[in-house]
Amino acid sequence: MTNSALPRAYRWRHHNPGRVLDNALRRFEDRVMDLMQEAGQSQTRRSHVNLTRHLDLEGTRITELARRAAMTNAAMTELIDQCETLGLVERVPDPADGRARVVRFTHAGLVWLDAFGRAIVHAQCEMTQAVGVPAMDILLNDIARYATTDEASGS
Repeated sequence: MTNSALPRAYRWRHHNPGRVLDNALRRFEDRVMDLMQEAGQSQTRRSHVNLTRHLDLEGTRITELARRAAMTNAAMTELIDQCETLGLVERVPDPADGRARVVRFTHAGLVWLDAFGRAIVHAQCEMTQAVGVPAMDILLNDIARYATTDEASGS
């Protein structure tokens, strides 16, 4: 059912900030993944970005990665297993606590990350051309400010 075919009382379901941002994110990330394939980096999927976007360069504990990605530890561990198999990340002892492990990029993972960064810049330039500089400024500044606003205070 298209948005115009929905009863007026339910049109909000297809035209609200969450839905619009989700659709834009999907389109943007699909373009980034297409660019990654063009760059010869076809081994990863969009789901792997849930790990790589939250992984600090110096390494991050699995529980923290899961928290940042709003995933269970088990789901994050599955992504780590997949990316480890691809040679992008490794698990090493946490220097602060030898019993714990941190995940960090391998050399190949850093090469992948550089290609990912170039794909992000390229896709962002394309998006800026499509929506214009003022809209991109709103997206990157005002929406980012909203995303980091303290929920409890409402400001």
